[in-house]
Amino acid sequence: MIDFELTEEQRALIDTAKRFAKERIIPVAAECDRKAEFPRAVFEDAWKIGLVNPTVPEAYGGAGMHDVDSTMMTEELAYGCAGIQTSITANTLGLTPIKLGGSEEQKKKYLGWLTSEPVFVSYATTEPAAGSDVAGMQCRAKKNADGSYTLNGTKAWITNANLASFYVIFATENPELRHKGIGAFIVHRDAVGLKVGKHEDKLGQRASDTAQVMLEDVQVPAAQVLAQPGFGFKLAMETFNQTRPDIGAIATGLMRRCLDECVAYAKERKTFGVPIAQHQLVQAMIAEMAIRIEATSLLVRKAAWNLDKGIRNPIISSYAKAYGADAAMATATDAVQVFGGNGYVKEYPVEKLFRDAKLLQIYEGTSQVQRMVIAKHVLGI
Repeated sequence: MIDFELTEEQRALIDTAKRFAKERIIPVAAECDRKAEFPRAVFEDAWKIGLVNPTVPEAYGGAGMHDVDSTMMTEELAYGCAGIQTSITANTLGLTPIKLGGSEEQKKKYLGWLTSEPVFVSYATTEPAAGSDVAGMQCRAKKNADGSYTLNGTKAWITNANLASFYVIFATENPELRHKGIGAFIVHRDAVGLKVGKHEDKLGQRASDTAQVMLEDVQVPAAQVLAQPGFGFKLAMETFNQTRPDIGAIATGLMRRCLDECVAYAKERKTFGVPIAQHQLVQAMIAEMAIRIEATSLLVRKAAWNLDKGIRNPIISSYAKAYGADAAMATATDAVQVFGGNGYVKEYPVEKLFRDAKLLQIYEGTSQVQRMVIAKHVLGI
């Protein structure tokens, strides 16, 4: 039987994440957005109370949190600020390919590193000319006689690139092979030839660090080869399958914040002699927000439940990601409309929510790519 009732442990997790968002994220979110700076101290505090790397198995020092529980935590952090949350939870994206495809030695070393101290790992597939088309990457991996590899190329839009202690980098032995040539490699920040570019000056989620990673004859020892060429693409896709429900969770948290801000404002702001909450068209926008929140939440729960049950059905993750991202953008747009002119200025919070929401339609597979995947599944082609 499917049960939507929360356990005591889940309630406690939600309360912890909700309190953290209220006390540590919301008070600094606007300033971090303005300065485009990630609050490192907030990350360290989140790490101390178990809000970072939650899905690392207990065998490697982690909490071994289920995906359903992890999405609940992500939702609460995103309510506070999607930018700060993205950088806090990006470790889950970076560690997942190691958890899925790493050797026992790699898991002990790198998952253990993440749980023993507050460090960052970045996930790097995207390139300047290869975003949603992962198989089109150009970053080259050349195998050496001793089993090591030499990497050359540029990765773009890498979350926490300036903060990371190590990276999971995907590269190909031959671009003409497309997905059949891609491998995955663990690269340390201090590797000779690795350089991090400037912090990207973004529209939204400005508190999350984003930059390029340049690789020039970077040597990767055989012990740090995560997936041999030919096996990296499958690992990258399975990683996205496991992390896309989190995008829906981010959308849910952001939409809940929009709704709460709009409800409070609509009850206070008056036009034509009455609070705008009494105007039917305002009521209609608020009702649609509530519907989108509930629908996205259910899609996220189903996708995460599948993962916890070992049911491999990536299309459900695509549903949650595509619908959630678009719902968040629509909700944030309506929130600005409810606030009217005040929604267009930085003094009020919905302007930032609007900017933060847009990225959800872009990263980890655009809304258009999700629809291509969904359509091919439905059509059987």
